[in-house]
Amino acid sequence: MTGPTTGTGTPLRVGLIGYGLAGSVFHAPLIAATEGLALDTVVTSNPERQRQARAEYPDVRVAATPDELFARADELDLLVVASPNKTHVPLATAALKAGLPVVVDKPLAATAAEARELARFAEERGLLLSVFQNRRWDNDFLTLRKLIGEGELGDVYRFESRFERWRPQLKGGWRESGDPAEIGGLLYDLGSHVVDQALVLFGPVTTVYAETDVRREGAATDDDTFIALTHENGVRSHLYVSATAAQLGPRFRVLGSKAGYVKYGLDPQEAALRDGLRPGTDAPWGVEPEELWGRVGAGESPVTGGGRPEPSLPGDYPAYYAAVAKALTAGGPNPVTALQAADALDVLEAARRSALEKVTVTL
Repeated sequence: MTGPTTGTGTPLRVGLIGYGLAGSVFHAPLIAATEGLALDTVVTSNPERQRQARAEYPDVRVAATPDELFARADELDLLVVASPNKTHVPLATAALKAGLPVVVDKPLAATAAEARELARFAEERGLLLSVFQNRRWDNDFLTLRKLIGEGELGDVYRFESRFERWRPQLKGGWRESGDPAEIGGLLYDLGSHVVDQALVLFGPVTTVYAETDVRREGAATDDDTFIALTHENGVRSHLYVSATAAQLGPRFRVLGSKAGYVKYGLDPQEAALRDGLRPGTDAPWGVEPEELWGRVGAGESPVTGGGRPEPSLPGDYPAYYAAVAKALTAGGPNPVTALQAADALDVLEAARRSALEKVTVTL
């Protein structure tokens, strides 16, 4: 079982807890753009965010606390948790107890054990529990999966993935808190994305080595982190996440026995969503200009014209919620399972231990 089904064409009513960056920029617009879903209720105690939600979605109901939403859980068909990381497990648990399928923003939990326990509870309740790993639908990642699947690179030897930013000044807030309960820092933030992508591409990991640093004055948690993974199939993944990269490296550099793929720049969808553009309304969605395409080749740097341009497939964040809707109404597969999230948390926990103890961790 995966939750409610509707045979009448009536959209599933979605509650959204949290209207910060994740809720307002990613989840609400994608929910609203998905056929078969309707954004019913936004939960936020912040008056300014309440006004913002009502302005952007005039038909939406607003609640100040999750308890207000759970009191009328029978009026909803799906709950999305986009609140701070430390609330993910308790809110997802409450949703499942209330009989609601649930989508949780990454990271699902602080530990793999918590994630697996939550997965077990959802299975017992016969309810969908899905994790929002939107970067599986980035344009560059979709393009790379296509290249690997078609054998364009041969056997992949090394996967380099960078999610780097230049933010020398602290922004403040729980993401930069040193309190372990907040589950802040880049290892669990951007690291959740790059580790998930590596596991999707190359499968289980045998060893993990990591370096985490606190670079910025006043910072209390990691803001410059490197993770090295050895996969069971022999591929080595080198993953970089940083808020202190004065010069940004390639998003992907993938080296194989036949060719390599190098891609600079981030998928355009986050910037489009931040700018108020919406899938289904502002077309074409997820498309980037030709000058930003990556290059495939061997023997020469792409910077000096080596290789051929590889057209980037359009990014497709809407595909995630379309898959959630299909899972709930037509028995389709869960697009990102809690057990997949637990596998990534195994790696993140090992990376944290590796950096702290200065050892390579075997999984």
